[in-house]
Amino acid sequence: MKGSRGVPLHGDEHCQSRDDSAKVVLRIDPTSSVVHNNGVFHYGTKNDPLPEDVFLPVRRALILESPSSPLQFGFEELARASNNFSNANVLGEGGSGRVYKGILPYGLCVAIKQLRVEGTQGEREFRAEVETVSRVHHRHLASLVGYCIAGTQRLVVYEYVSNHTLEYHLHGRKEQTMDWPTRLKVAIGAAQALAYLHEDCHPRIIHRDIKSSNILLEDDFSALVSDFGLAKLTSDSETHITTRVLGTFGYLAPEYASTGKLTEKSDVYSFGVVLLEIITGRKPIDSNKPFGQESLVEWARTLFHVVINEEDLDLLADPALEGAYEPSEMLRMVTAAAACVRHSCSKRPHMRKRNYILVRHVF
Repeated sequence: MKGSRGVPLHGDEHCQSRDDSAKVVLRIDPTSSVVHNNGVFHYGTKNDPLPEDVFLPVRRALILESPSSPLQFGFEELARASNNFSNANVLGEGGSGRVYKGILPYGLCVAIKQLRVEGTQGEREFRAEVETVSRVHHRHLASLVGYCIAGTQRLVVYEYVSNHTLEYHLHGRKEQTMDWPTRLKVAIGAAQALAYLHEDCHPRIIHRDIKSSNILLEDDFSALVSDFGLAKLTSDSETHITTRVLGTFGYLAPEYASTGKLTEKSDVYSFGVVLLEIITGRKPIDSNKPFGQESLVEWARTLFHVVINEEDLDLLADPALEGAYEPSEMLRMVTAAAACVRHSCSKRPHMRKRNYILVRHVF
């Protein structure tokens, strides 16, 4: 989602991370009012709700000890957590809805995405996001806390990530330039996440909306790939999926944009655009650039041969870096980006580990 992060809430409330809290071991009797059903935790019954003094520590313990099981929240609970969805709590806004910062009663900071559910597409995106993120577990993927279904309301709750997005640090923050080692770290983390989705998940997952604003950054600049509302599952036997074209202009692979044929190579192309953003500091599409240079990919393609073969790296390197980068690392990243944004999808590399390992072989 686009927009700034880390907007403070009113008052002196503070957030409590997983690491701040004592671990609690739960032994839940099947007859108790806390029931685990199909990977989702529900609380109490209409006739026998959990008392508040029991509810809070149990709910908090379930989040801390069972992060793989999404929680079902009530709408009023999320409204209270976000100051009634106050504008002061807005972290960002995109085509699918707004994201709010919230603090749950037991101290956990969360990002609450309130989706715009208009017709069947919005409902599909909500279900795709919850179902996809519930099944994936990786160091470089955003962690799902839970969700809410209340009438026409659809909300998804993630752990709060305080250090904004890659887009913010490359394009929105003017006072300080992201240095080269940090850019390299972010690229490696995002590459690892994509390799996991394409190779280690069964069925495989095509993200379909890889972009710099969907790469969240932790305080140490570890990358977390987020926003699975457009994700598609695909079996090993499928060569492609034909689907409605959705995504973000500037990141769409040409074959997907023109025919609707989606493969994991579509993600590879989008990742290549992100690499070019990291290398150049430029946006994917920038109407303020001179004629013929508005498209980052098209502009970079005219320079790849000279940059790679003559190692004239400053032609592409972000001027804000002022040459403060390791040439061999920059050259390898440029080579990787050039391969990822090839016009022909068959000539792009796989992210998968055994064929083309961006993490090890390129970086």
